[in-house]
Amino acid sequence: MSSLSRVVCKVPGSTSNCGSGFDTLGMAVALFNEVAVERADRDRDDSFGPDIYPLSEMARETVARFFEESGVAPFEVRIRIRGDVPQARGLGSSVTVRGGILGGLSKLSGADWGKDKLVEVITELEGHPDNASASILGGFTVSRFLDSPAKVESVNKIEVSEALRLVVVSPEFEVLTSASRGVLPQSLDFASVVSSINSVSCVVGALASGNYAELANAVHDSVHEPYRLKNIPGAAAAIAAGIEAGAYTGWLSGSGSSVLCACAAEKAEAVMAAMREKFSEAGLDSVGRDLSAENTGLQISSSE
Repeated sequence: MSSLSRVVCKVPGSTSNCGSGFDTLGMAVALFNEVAVERADRDRDDSFGPDIYPLSEMARETVARFFEESGVAPFEVRIRIRGDVPQARGLGSSVTVRGGILGGLSKLSGADWGKDKLVEVITELEGHPDNASASILGGFTVSRFLDSPAKVESVNKIEVSEALRLVVVSPEFEVLTSASRGVLPQSLDFASVVSSINSVSCVVGALASGNYAELANAVHDSVHEPYRLKNIPGAAAAIAAGIEAGAYTGWLSGSGSSVLCACAAEKAEAVMAAMREKFSEAGLDSVGRDLSAENTGLQISSSE
C-alpha cells in the first residue's frame, strides 16, 4: 500500500476518428485537464477545486471499476478536476476524467498500473479505444480491436511534430456521444466503404511519414460525418472554409460539435478566422484554439 495521500494527473484531450477512422484513430492535443485524487481522510484543501466525486456518476463508476479490477481494498476518496478540455465538444473530456481517476488511484493505492492497462480499462468503460489510446499514450494512435471496439488488442503510436497545427473550433453547441451514435446508419454501400478505407490509409500514411502536406484533401468520409455534421449548424461549412483558407484537410472531432483543420503554422490564423465565420453565420458563438499534438499522454504531475 502506498503512503501517498494525494496524486495529481495531467491528461491531454484528444480528437478522434480523424475522418473515417471510426473508433480506431485518435490524436492527443495540447489541451489539458488535471485530476487530483486524494484519500478522504487527509486534510481538506479546496484550493484545487471542489470534490466532484459525490456528484458525478462517471467518477463513481470509474472508481468502482478500479477497485473491482485491481483487487485493492476500497478506500474513500475525494476527486477534484480543473482544466481546459470542454465537455460534450468532441475533445475527449470523459477520457481525461477517467484517465486521471484511474491513474491517480493506481498510484495512490500502489497498484501502479502501466499505461497499457489504463488504456484497456478506459476502453472498456468508454466502449471504444480511440480517445483512450491517444490521451493516455499521447501522439497519433491507431488502435486495433477484433470483435468489439470495447476490447482493445494493441495500439501503434506515432509522434507528431509541432509543425502540424491543429486548428480546433468549438461552437456553443453540445453533442453527447451516446446521442450522436444514434444517427449513424446500420449499413453502408460498397463504394462508400472503399472510399473511406482509402481516406484512413492516406491519413495514417501522411502522419506516419511526417510528410504532412500529403494530408491535403485526404479526408473523404462516408462512415459517420455526413450523418453527424448535418445536425451541427455551420460545422460542414466551417471545415470547407478552413480548407479553402489553406488547411490541408479537416474533420469532425469525435462526435462533435468541435471541428478541426490540420494546417501549416503560417496558415493557422486565416484558417481559424474562416472556420469561426461559418459558425457565426449559422448563429453560433465559437471558441477557436490553435493547438499542436501532444506526444506524452498522461502524466503524474505531482504527488504528496
